[in-house]
Order: sequence, then structure tokens, then C-alpha cells
Amino acid sequence: MLKSLICSLCISIVAATAQAGPVPLKQGHPERHFVEKGDTLWDISETFLNDPWLWPEIWHINDQIENPHLIYPGDMIKLVYIGGEPKLTVERPGQKVTMLADGTIKLSPKARVTPLDSVIPAIPLDKIQGFLVDHRIVERQELEAAPYVLAGGDEHILMGTGDIIYARGEFTESDTAFGVYRGGEVFKDPDTGEVLGFEALELGLTRMVSVEGDVAKLRLLSSKEDVRIGDRLLPTEERKVDSVFYPKSPQDEIRGRIIHVFGGVRNVSQYSVVVLNKGDRDNLGVGDVLAVFRVGERVRDRLTNELIQLPSEKSGLVIIFRTFEKLSFALVLRAQRAMKVFDEVKNP
Repeated sequence: MLKSLICSLCISIVAATAQAGPVPLKQGHPERHFVEKGDTLWDISETFLNDPWLWPEIWHINDQIENPHLIYPGDMIKLVYIGGEPKLTVERPGQKVTMLADGTIKLSPKARVTPLDSVIPAIPLDKIQGFLVDHRIVERQELEAAPYVLAGGDEHILMGTGDIIYARGEFTESDTAFGVYRGGEVFKDPDTGEVLGFEALELGLTRMVSVEGDVAKLRLLSSKEDVRIGDRLLPTEERKVDSVFYPKSPQDEIRGRIIHVFGGVRNVSQYSVVVLNKGDRDNLGVGDVLAVFRVGERVRDRLTNELIQLPSEKSGLVIIFRTFEKLSFALVLRAQRAMKVFDEVKNP
């Protein structure tokens, strides 16, 4: 198993503050928290702060550690005060911490070897694992131009794991593994009508056996559903998704909507995965936290007979975990009241 060696000597902790005034601490907050297996960065943030996405504002980063953002089970998150303002710092087991008069934090030498996969993630990864690798958002032209399943081996019309399939299209020498996809939802902006992207549902994985001209022979290595004639092939994505990121406020003002909730339902609850109509072009990034506002109802004023739009009410929080050009996937971290498709999302 890969190991990471984190070795800290005498270090200066640098504060990264981006807002005026101290960050409000949660009432009844502890002075320290020992990180346990199963914790997430969001959980730890909520232990100390009213607004967990403000974690970076009071986090002291050790710039001499190989990766100062990584937190492990057994670490102690400690609340200290520098210049009268609260700051959070991490102490490793057996490490001696000394606060100097100028606010510098000095740590005694400490070596640590730990598996890479023990890093504390930002959010519950089991809630989003399938959406990190299995779901893709593509342009219509990309899906229509992709190679398609022409036939199954032995004249099969439904193919599964281990079967041979034949596909037709343009193939390159570098592409040897493909995902098999079927078109899913067409995502449109509910306000402008703009087509934002097409959902490509992964059905299985294949590997190239041979190719002659524009016809390829492939073997289905795995399948979640039956593969059919006409399904599309896209080269597999070799992408590493970093689960360790700080919850934070978006860098720009965001006003968007929830346009889809996965699972075949319209209502949204905690740990639902939703699609937002904002993405890379709106400077929305992984780790950004947005507040959800339940759209107010339209009621009739019985005195004037007018239709009046009631104000929206804050109903929860979502965190972005994957972005595309015009869309993003988000996980609902907090649900104060019922939410649904077309509710608004704004800066927290």
C-alpha cells in the first residue's frame, strides 16, 4: 500500500483570512476535537462554526508539510486565539505545540507514516461515488458522433458481461477501453430555455479486441444493464477525483436553480444529489457551498384579487462536488425544510 510520509519540524502557521471581522463560533463549541475514522471535513467544521463553509477563514495552514490540507484520524483540531481572533490548528499524535509571543506556532519534530486512503474527506463519499465516475454530461454533437453498437455476437440483441459486441464509428489507436452509454435527461435552463447538456447513462465497460476499418470488435467487461443496438461508446475517463477540498463560499455571486434530482423523484432531502444550472462558466468550483431557497407560493390577495408572490425561504445547503461547463452536481448537506426541483440556489 502506498504510504505518505509527513514530516514536520519548526513551522510557522499562516492565517488565510478573507473577510472583515472574526468568524462566529458555534455556541457550546469544544476547545479541541480528536479526528475519528468516519469524520468528514464538513462534520468537523460544524463542530466549531455556525457557518461550516467559513472553515478556510480560521484555518492555519502549515506550509512546510507536504500537503497541509490533509487531516487524518488521530489528529487533534485545536482552537487557539491569535490577536484576539479564533484560529484552528492541527496537532499530530505526540507532537508538542508552543505558541510564541508574536503568534507563531512552533511544533516539535514529528514523523508520521499513514496510508493515503485514510485522509479525512470533505463530504460522505459513499453518497456521491457513482456520480464521480458513472455519470457524464455531454454535448448533443458528442453523443451523436460517438461510435454505436452495431450488433451483438452470435446475433444477440441484448448483451451483458462477457459478451462480444460490434460497434461502428471512428476509432483511434490510443482508445482501447470504452464506456457504453445511453442518452438520459436533456437539461435545460428553466429561466432561459437554453440547453445546458445531455446526460449520458453508463451501461457498462468494454475493451477493444480488434478493429477493421470503421467496425470494431469489443468484449463487455462489465454491465449494469443490458446493452442494446444503438447504444453509444465513449472513451473511458481517467480522472482522479480529489475528495479533500475545503467547503467555501463561491468567488462570484451565484443565482441559480436546482433543475434535477437523481433517483426519479422531485422532492429533495439530505444527501440527495442534485443538478444545478450553473457551472464552470459561472466560476462555480468544487467545494463551493450554496444556500437553497424554497420558492414562495403565489397566493391571491382576497382584498385586491391580485396574485402575490410570497418571498423565498432558506431551506438548506448544498456543496458542489463536480462541475461541467454549464452544469454542476451538488450534494445536499443540510435540509431545514422540504426542497424541490426549481428551488433557488444562492451564495450562503
